[in-house]
Amino acid sequence: MDHYYALIMAGGSGTRLWPLSRKSRPKQVLPLVEDKSMFQIAVERLEPLLPPERVIVVASEALSEPLRAAAPQIPPENYVIEPSARNSGPAVGLGTIHIRHRDPDAVIAVLASDHHIAEKARFRAVLEAAAILARRGHIVTLGISASFPSTGFGYIRRGEPLAEVNGFQAYVAEQFTEKPDIETAISFVTSGDYSWNSGMFIWTADRVMQEFKRQQPAMYDALEAIAASIGTDAYLETLERQWPNMTRQSIDYAVMEGARDVAVIPVDIGWSDVGSWASLYEVLTGDLEGNIMRGESDNNLRIDTRNTLVISNRMTVTIGVDNLIIVDTDDALLVCHRDRSQDVREVVERLRAAGFDAYL
Repeated sequence: MDHYYALIMAGGSGTRLWPLSRKSRPKQVLPLVEDKSMFQIAVERLEPLLPPERVIVVASEALSEPLRAAAPQIPPENYVIEPSARNSGPAVGLGTIHIRHRDPDAVIAVLASDHHIAEKARFRAVLEAAAILARRGHIVTLGISASFPSTGFGYIRRGEPLAEVNGFQAYVAEQFTEKPDIETAISFVTSGDYSWNSGMFIWTADRVMQEFKRQQPAMYDALEAIAASIGTDAYLETLERQWPNMTRQSIDYAVMEGARDVAVIPVDIGWSDVGSWASLYEVLTGDLEGNIMRGESDNNLRIDTRNTLVISNRMTVTIGVDNLIIVDTDDALLVCHRDRSQDVREVVERLRAAGFDAYL
């Protein structure tokens, strides 16, 4: 896998995992699934496919310190600092030009820092297959087998078979649909032609920059201006000057939805974006009654309690409850039905609007 790099996106605040996930300690630095942080797991599962020297991380200045502490094997110069959050489109572009400066022949796997992947060996195998397709000029995305009609994920419709690589079947990606309503999601899953959009993309540096140039010319010009200054004394000044010119867009909207020659590899790798308390519940292992207790203390008492997730560091007692999420922190307590866990994001929005910044 010469010239193969991972670009780990470590932005985002994980608002749907409030009150545990905060601006100063977002979900990627939390040990949600294992004893290690989500970011540390994301780095380690790339080995031995990719060495730490070829793992590039895009993050804010504030978050780079805890990330470095979690994964000290990544060289300090591999952290690309974004001046402010402008969504994943500019962040991917910034990471790409840094990798291209280092290696013009680079193949890049854009990955998340906060996803759970149970089948790590199969994940590495499909990344290897995707790199082969990317070297043939395709933009490649990994589609996740849709196990239920989720309204929280984007979907990819696959068309004609494209190629089989290392045992993985790739298809022409015909359409991207972002977070459909429940009726549409049901029709997608029933048809069998759709996969969840994992947000993981594999391409050559030159190929994705061609798409930036074609679809986002203003963003492309700003990125190339920054690229010309990499390795010079003018870099930081150029970055600060050009960064506000970047439109706040996700990489899906900026590039993927309008990209040419896109291939999708549907794959089942035990994937979850751990985007809500309900999705975390599905990843963790419960007791015979479906209860999951997490925290520094083993002190808890459950009476007639089922299918409930409790995260607390102190004695917690539940009586006669079912399908609840209970998250207890030093300064906030969340109690909600599992079916309403997506609405936790609204809590964060209301706290922000009311000026309760201490709780964000």
